[in-house]
Amino acid sequence: MIRDVSRWRGVVPAATTQFGTDMSVDIDATQRVQDALIRDGVHGLIAIGTVGENNSLEPDEKIAVLAAAVEVAAGRVPVIAGVCELTTARAVAFARAAEDIGVSGLMVLPAMVYVPTEAELVAHFRAVATSTYLPVMLYNNPPAYRAEVTMRTLAALADVKNVVALKESTPDPRRFTDIHNAFGDRYALFAGLDDVALEGLLLGARGWVSGLTNAFPQESLALWKAVQRGDLAQALIIYRWFMPLLHLDAAHDLVQAIKLAETIMGRGSERVRMPRMPLTGTRYNEVKRLVETAAATRACLSDVVA
Repeated sequence: MIRDVSRWRGVVPAATTQFGTDMSVDIDATQRVQDALIRDGVHGLIAIGTVGENNSLEPDEKIAVLAAAVEVAAGRVPVIAGVCELTTARAVAFARAAEDIGVSGLMVLPAMVYVPTEAELVAHFRAVATSTYLPVMLYNNPPAYRAEVTMRTLAALADVKNVVALKESTPDPRRFTDIHNAFGDRYALFAGLDDVALEGLLLGARGWVSGLTNAFPQESLALWKAVQRGDLAQALIIYRWFMPLLHLDAAHDLVQAIKLAETIMGRGSERVRMPRMPLTGTRYNEVKRLVETAAATRACLSDVVA
């Protein structure tokens, strides 16, 4: 039986994985970050997604981070596991391991490195989904992963009952309407790119899988709540204040930028695993300025973020 996905909605941060000074996974620090987000009121967690540095973790580390997330969430919010492997066989094995751990669902990416044909992409998604009872969110991010979840892809997977959602991370908000017109409510849509999040939410996305929520959860939640109330004026105030930071989520160095923002806001560490390296020089100063400016000016949102 496919697990309940009625709680898959709202603001769902792609949580970071924290590392110690020796660059080993720091489970305690990772759980502190996750717990703080839940206490702030987020509606779910993506564990070991892109922002969680999935591809920089060893297999046993992925399992440890997932188990830690399930433990610290303790049923308060759904925990969705990123599935991001080099081969389909590895993705299937990981999906089954994640199910055993007790996650609420999977966010499945195309197989890494190899750029698939559409038929290969469909076969990969189908193999992973049919290997488990867990509900599956497909992840569409062609700028990052060079494979697109097209309308034909979605049509080919419509018979796979546990493929229930799509994280849409293209910069084109027209996709939300096109997918709805083509498939109705067959797939629950999630805004997946921070700097088109409001557009996605207004066009029918059930939730927002977010990067910058890691540093500014209250403001992210306030944006969601304003949309739910139908208060576009307040949503625009928050969104326009937030936008300089939200652009970071669409950058090549989004993981380093988000972790630096976390550090500045006292919520985590900027340490990342190679081949990523912490920001330095002009880029470091640019991101630091953006975060500090946002922190210094968020008082203007006091009547909105309550």
